[in-house]
Amino acid sequence: MTCTLAIKQSAIAKTSRHALLLLGLCGALSACQHTTGDSAQLQGLVIAGQPLANAVVTLRDAQGETRQTTTDSHGSYSLPVQGLTPPLRLSAVAGGKSEDCQQNATLRPICMAAVIETLPATTTAIANINPLTDRIVSDLAVAQGFIGPQQWIDAPAIAPLTPSAFTQARRPMQAGFAQALKQVGIRDVDHFDPATYPLTDNSALQEMLGLLNHNRNYDNNTGSVGHTSLSDPGFRPLVGLQSSGAYEVFDLSRARQEAAAIRQAKTRVFIVGDSTSAVYEQLRYPRMGWGQMLEAQFADNASVKVVVGSRAGRSSRDFYNGRWFAQMEKLIQPGDYVFINHGHNDQNCDASKPLRGAADVANLCTYPNNAQGQPQYPAGKPELAFYHSLERYVKIARERGAMPVLFTPTARIKNAQGVQTTPVVHSHLTRHKPGSDYAFVGDYSQTIMDLARAEKLPLIDLEKASIAFANRVGEPGWRDYWLVVDKSINPYYSDTMGGSTQLPDGTHFQKNGAEAMAQLVANAIRHQPELAPLAALLRQMSGSP
Repeated sequence: MTCTLAIKQSAIAKTSRHALLLLGLCGALSACQHTTGDSAQLQGLVIAGQPLANAVVTLRDAQGETRQTTTDSHGSYSLPVQGLTPPLRLSAVAGGKSEDCQQNATLRPICMAAVIETLPATTTAIANINPLTDRIVSDLAVAQGFIGPQQWIDAPAIAPLTPSAFTQARRPMQAGFAQALKQVGIRDVDHFDPATYPLTDNSALQEMLGLLNHNRNYDNNTGSVGHTSLSDPGFRPLVGLQSSGAYEVFDLSRARQEAAAIRQAKTRVFIVGDSTSAVYEQLRYPRMGWGQMLEAQFADNASVKVVVGSRAGRSSRDFYNGRWFAQMEKLIQPGDYVFINHGHNDQNCDASKPLRGAADVANLCTYPNNAQGQPQYPAGKPELAFYHSLERYVKIARERGAMPVLFTPTARIKNAQGVQTTPVVHSHLTRHKPGSDYAFVGDYSQTIMDLARAEKLPLIDLEKASIAFANRVGEPGWRDYWLVVDKSINPYYSDTMGGSTQLPDGTHFQKNGAEAMAQLVANAIRHQPELAPLAALLRQMSGSP
């Protein structure tokens, strides 16, 4: 951060607080809309993990008038605001163009937003852009009927907002971060606004913001970028399951410890995957991904840290394009392992599927190899081959000195007739059938095996192992492992909720199943000669699941 910005933010902090409070009283009055002096400015810091240098900052007022600048090498910027109509919408984009913030078909840039409720009268006001400000904008946008924050930011003009709308958008954040904010010295949590608070006065607050993983979700029906998602260093979701509503409590002490453990571990295992291996909210307990339970398979003194960046609903293609992998990639070091576990959602290639078929084909799906083991893809789009999509993770892992390990997906509880019961059979393949519209069909598990053989990579056939496990426990035993939760255990699983006793979920796991799958993975590691150094760090076997 530049000394100039630090001095300016500190110097204007007191006047800005008073000015914004006073202006808040008249913010809804048309007579107060254009009272800025000729020298009035916004200035702030753009932070996403760390200050973002050379990010393009765009300011758009309520009527659509725009102004633009670029952050300096320390992530700071300044923009004049005279003549503008509040509220002021701010967007920061790094690593691409602002028009790319709503797409998922190629790697999306870092995109965040903030909103300033009122204008400074004759002075300079603070306007920071960071993960918390982006979620606040997300809540404002969704309340006005937008899919996510970017659509609201990009709108030529927006509907008027009352002061209570801003209060309501900030309140869930203030509640979820109350304990952490007090720990970093914020006394008045009920009025804390991460956009207008002088960050240069509080290095602990900057550190806290740096511990947040920020991203934006995918809207299944349209394929557009949706509402904002936040998680802690261990990828525990804080907010983002729903487009609005409460945050899970951010535990600052745990976040600090987790970030330190990832940095200091002698060996890191990164899991690139989907919902079957992901970390879940306490709201949905006992739902868990097997990745959540894998670290417990290693000896306490092994100095192994399992980093589960997997994300529900994502395919190998949009896990990369949607920047979910980017959150982990920067952490990978020589000697680490990258477990690549995609295949479930790559199968969503049926263009005739109601609602989301076209969006899935455009943004999500990849195509398996043909029966001869050759990649299949539309002309000129090799990135749409599942084989090539997986190759990207292999290449990046190797470039960073890590060992890539390929996994077949976990079993779905489906018999040969497609009924959710045992005996379970292999189901990670597509076939042409009446009413379907597949550009290419084939076997996803076999494609993973083809790549492992071609690249001489360790392969863990988790589908085969989990099918055997499911058939061993049988019917109704599988319901004790896959997601079938009585609402008396957790009211979240009401009769109409997937994963309830009324709507059993034979794809995802509850705690027992996640533990069983993690043990299957550990057992498979022991039988892979290339993984002998990692196998040596596992706990002694205590029986098979």
